[in-house]
Amino acid sequence: MSKIIALAGKGGVGKTTVSSLVLRYFSKKGLGPVLAVDADPNSNLGETLGMDVLKTVGDIREDFMKDPQGVPSGMDKIVYLEMLMNQVLMEQKTFDLLVMGRQEGQGCYCMVNNILNRFTEELEKNYKYLLVDNEAGMEHLSRRTSGKVDMLLLVTDYALRGLRAVGRINEMLDSLKLSVSNVGLIVNRAPAELGKVFLDEADKIGVQILGTIPNDDTLLEFDMERRSLVELPDDSPAVLAIDKLMEKVFGIIN
Repeated sequence: MSKIIALAGKGGVGKTTVSSLVLRYFSKKGLGPVLAVDADPNSNLGETLGMDVLKTVGDIREDFMKDPQGVPSGMDKIVYLEMLMNQVLMEQKTFDLLVMGRQEGQGCYCMVNNILNRFTEELEKNYKYLLVDNEAGMEHLSRRTSGKVDMLLLVTDYALRGLRAVGRINEMLDSLKLSVSNVGLIVNRAPAELGKVFLDEADKIGVQILGTIPNDDTLLEFDMERRSLVELPDDSPAVLAIDKLMEKVFGIIN
């Protein structure tokens, strides 16, 4: 069964950048096969990986709902949707990417969601690791029938608002049908030393700080050049921080 590592945090804290750095760690260490799932409706994980995402799972769902009878003659609806899902799976050398895309519009999506969720969970069985970049509400994870997460990484920047947001996410876990084995905190764009006010607030949340990621100008350079963060140099400060952090994560979940 896949080991599932999920990331969550409020918008703007660099969660997707951190997700890409974690994926870089998997790729460079040869820890595949890995399936990366972009489950944030504001889908931009592909961009940080230098990939052009042309179609998402959300697009499939919306297209099907607009024309449920548009299934090719003689083809079962389930087979048809699974065929479309295979087409949106983006295969790379060291990982595959599945982008969930937009949320549902109006109407009942139960049937098509059940089919898509079933396909996704069957697909996941082919991978050793599953990396999920979530929205703050973690809607994608809450829909999973298995409801299992080996490590939830809550990402904040060095600001109390971001920290309090991950605190609310942590409190929400009990209300979701999820079995989260471990929870850890990552502080992105962090100074060399975290201040007392910030640390006191983190203590209130009650989640262990697994590591910090410093400001790294190389990240901005790669973004401006539209280069994949997987190609970041080994001596990048952000890369060094993630490598150290992920050693801790693997020590916990393995």
